[in-house]
Amino acid sequence: MHSYDEPVYLISVVANMLEIHPQTLRQYEREGLVEPSRTGGRMRLYSQRDIDRMKLILRLTRQMGVNLAGVDIVLQLKEQIDQMQKEIDQLRNELNRINRNGSVHSSKALVTKSSYDIIIFED
Repeated sequence: MHSYDEPVYLISVVANMLEIHPQTLRQYEREGLVEPSRTGGRMRLYSQRDIDRMKLILRLTRQMGVNLAGVDIVLQLKEQIDQMQKEIDQLRNELNRINRNGSVHSSKALVTKSSYDIIIFED
């Protein structure tokens, strides 16, 4: 079994799995939406993470009508939200550790999880 990030799938296999033309995968790479690994012979190899990212790209473009520039913005925002969630989780763990030591009263150390709204303003 391969790890989630291990690049093992050739472009033809991924194109077949996603039912798209290999040129579409090359275009996604040119647009910077996905970065497959390369072998010494310069062959593209995709991981399961890459495949899941492309599934999201296809869902945004096919089902929601988002163009590739919009997909790039959505993916960047998603990465920022994921990073912020990691920071929140780290802070929550640190707060729990401090609370176990009795340093901060629990009524003053409440951290709640909230939802995020994405708002895009045009200039």
